[in-house]
Amino acid sequence: MVKGKTLNELSALCHGIAVEKGFWETERNIGEALMLIVTELAEAMEAHRKQDDANFKEELADSFIRLLDLCGGLKIDIEDEIHKKSLVNKKRPYKHGKIC
Repeated sequence: MVKGKTLNELSALCHGIAVEKGFWETERNIGEALMLIVTELAEAMEAHRKQDDANFKEELADSFIRLLDLCGGLKIDIEDEIHKKSLVNKKRPYKHGKIC
């Protein structure tokens, strides 16, 4: 269903499903939406801790779905934003100048 799709196409897909399921009937609380993404990542960490590979992958997918939904809802061209930020990162020093 999603193979060969661009990030913006996946964003539109994820957002469309979220709209269809009623998650955008009212204005979204952006802080809450961001924390739901963090929650999915925490669930991925818990799955990793338990060595539950299938659940780990599912929770990572949930994280992307929530993030792409948010990008779609806010009309963010995430491909362009990633490209611009990658160019900034490319100019940074090795390990951003940190010793770690």
